[in-house]
Amino acid sequence: MSTQQKLMTNWRWWLCSLLFVATTVNYLDRQVLSLTYEEFIKPMFHWTDADYGTITGFFSIFYAVACLFAGKFVDWMGTKKGYIIAIFVWSLGACLHALCGWATMHLEGFANMDAMRAVEAGSNAALAIATTGVYLFLLCRGILALGEAGNFPAAIKVTAEYFPKKDRAFATSLFNAGASVGALAAPLCIPPLAKAYGWEMAFIIIGALGFIWIFFWQFMYDKPENSKHVNEDELRYIHQDDEAEAVPAGANQEKSISIWKALAYKQTWSFIAGKFFTDGVWWFFLFWAPSYFQNQFGYKASSGTGMALIFTLYAIVTIISIFGGYLPKIFVEKRGMEPYSGRMRAMLLFAFFPIAALLAQPLGIHFNSAWWPAILIGLAGAGHQAWSANLFSTVGDMFPKSTIATITGIGAMAGGVGSLIIQKCAGGLFTYAEEAGEAFSFLGFTGKPAGYFIMFCFCGVAYVIAWSIMKALVPQHKPIVLD
Repeated sequence: MSTQQKLMTNWRWWLCSLLFVATTVNYLDRQVLSLTYEEFIKPMFHWTDADYGTITGFFSIFYAVACLFAGKFVDWMGTKKGYIIAIFVWSLGACLHALCGWATMHLEGFANMDAMRAVEAGSNAALAIATTGVYLFLLCRGILALGEAGNFPAAIKVTAEYFPKKDRAFATSLFNAGASVGALAAPLCIPPLAKAYGWEMAFIIIGALGFIWIFFWQFMYDKPENSKHVNEDELRYIHQDDEAEAVPAGANQEKSISIWKALAYKQTWSFIAGKFFTDGVWWFFLFWAPSYFQNQFGYKASSGTGMALIFTLYAIVTIISIFGGYLPKIFVEKRGMEPYSGRMRAMLLFAFFPIAALLAQPLGIHFNSAWWPAILIGLAGAGHQAWSANLFSTVGDMFPKSTIATITGIGAMAGGVGSLIIQKCAGGLFTYAEEAGEAFSFLGFTGKPAGYFIMFCFCGVAYVIAWSIMKALVPQHKPIVLD
């Protein structure tokens, strides 16, 4: 090891760990609803799966619209302030969910929560409670989405500021693993909290974690050129791509671009396609897996087996997905490939992982075991997270740093729109299939199991479709140069 390497600071990895914590908190906040829905919230508010699909679907569109502006906001406000505002807003929104039951009780004129829960199913009173509850949750999900939309544009921007291109996918996979770890930790802490203290306290306790994170971010982050923790050797390592890029003398690498101008580039549409077809798959598993295990196999999220199933699913996701960001680094350093080409090759490999979801329902029903779906959905989720880490890094491969949050926000909006479609379709499909019973069938399955199998089939092929479109739009590395 050279003297230069020995003396190099590694502050970039400390910041990466902070991004990891933020993403973990982000997904914990997002998971509270799915882990309390079937057992605690659904009986109180008299919801159907269609109601739940509406809430999760509109969260996706709220998130999508917010992402479109969040990226631009982070580029304009700056990474430090932009991230603080984002996590403050989403933490506030997370905590506000706790008031929905109390507000519904008073708006509908009930003396207490038990009286509201005891209303006869299907009655006008139950419909009124369900409707009011849906609107209140939509308001809180809107605030949550507004803040959460800033997480990935800000985190990807930090990664581009602190890591050379060859390391970005690995750094992204590390902080993006927070999504898996958040989903992994959620079933171990949220159902027990809800069971011991009420579902409202689960929202408040988990939501408050974001306010603690703000304190550390305020004192730890500065741009690498201004950070007292980054020495010249680390700064030189961070900027090693600058000369290799051979940017024309007249190019303006600090210039931002408008959303409309960004849409003029095929590179933007490549990123849009990658997000549109695949983000909704991850969110489908995130929002519906706990309900699936309870409806299909009878395991509540708060039961020991229910927690073990969800933990196993996301343990598989976490362990495998971290390697996903390291694979392009191997292609670049060992095979001598250009970063974008190495990334696309890795993404093609990971696009085949979600095909495992096609077997989840058949094997689960055949063996009458929820463990098969947990393992196979875990493999599909691992493929998504590895895919996502590399997909985010393609933005840094092709666009100047000053535009990265904007492009990331545009792609995140496309992912949110795709998720809205999937969530609404899933909620409506499950309600319809359950009501139709034996009259509804698909490839040997009837009723609600047929609905689940239809959704798993789409999830299995979505990534291959997305990769094909991306490759057609940008077959080779072609960075954007701003005049």
